[in-house]
Amino acid sequence: MIKTKITELFGIEYPIFQGGMAWVAEAQLAAAVSNAGGIGLIAGGSAPAEVIREQIRRAKELTDKPFGVNIMLMSPYAGELAQLVIEEGVAVVTTGAGNPGKYIASWKQAGIKVVPVVPSVALAKRMERAGADALVAEGCEAGGHIGELTTMALVPQIVDAVAIPVLAAGGIADGRGVAAALMLGAQGVQVGTRFLAAEECQIHQNYKELVLKAKDTDSAVTGRGTGHPVRQIRSKFTRRVLELESREADPEEFEALTVGSLKKAVVDGNVNEGSFMAGQIAGMVSKIQPAQEIVDEMFGEAKHLLKNGGNFIG
Repeated sequence: MIKTKITELFGIEYPIFQGGMAWVAEAQLAAAVSNAGGIGLIAGGSAPAEVIREQIRRAKELTDKPFGVNIMLMSPYAGELAQLVIEEGVAVVTTGAGNPGKYIASWKQAGIKVVPVVPSVALAKRMERAGADALVAEGCEAGGHIGELTTMALVPQIVDAVAIPVLAAGGIADGRGVAAALMLGAQGVQVGTRFLAAEECQIHQNYKELVLKAKDTDSAVTGRGTGHPVRQIRSKFTRRVLELESREADPEEFEALTVGSLKKAVVDGNVNEGSFMAGQIAGMVSKIQPAQEIVDEMFGEAKHLLKNGGNFIG
């Protein structure tokens, strides 16, 4: 067993959160990860509150373990979701794309643990002052919306800057990544891309196949010119987006190409028009497995590595 401040704080077996991936992280996957001993997350994305309420209630039917909801604060429904998680008695809220400060007091009063995802030391400190229970320090190796710092550079700096526990995210797919994160000072990890290949993950089979076939170089970042960089699997779609960015195309042309692209990937499996978000470690994901097997495998390997220390010291 690997016991940390994260396992103690959340009452879980393994210090692992499943990433709150929009359109991907729904009730079945969240419940499976929670049943496996971690914290599964339902992604709020840009969905209306009633859609997420249905997902929360479905997850409660599938697990009696704690699970959470990720709220993207840029969503037009963020305020409704902030109230919804209180009404539904969700155990954990993670947040991204904004500052959740105005919601934290009411969440904590309701007994919800608050874990913002942060890409910088400055935001980490601000979230600690606002009352966050823990933080996810996410490096730019991650899939989806990213910051600029790598996981190896970001995590120890945030760990040194705050007193609350930190989970490392970005570029973690196996026990080596878990062990490395713990050595950097993290108390746990958040994993997204590896769970794309979980049996319980409901994404289109084309999406899973792209992840399984990905090589180390099959990663592209779009949106750097707009200030909203997104990491995904390299494709015809990413090449078209990058071409539009390079010639500073009209915003309407850009919007016509990108709006709805994630849904086209997750739901339709559209390999020409879909945005298949995945981290740089997609090339390490080679098989579809149950979530329980993924978690057990990662932490079994990490325990072995940490116990044996790599035999580097004579």
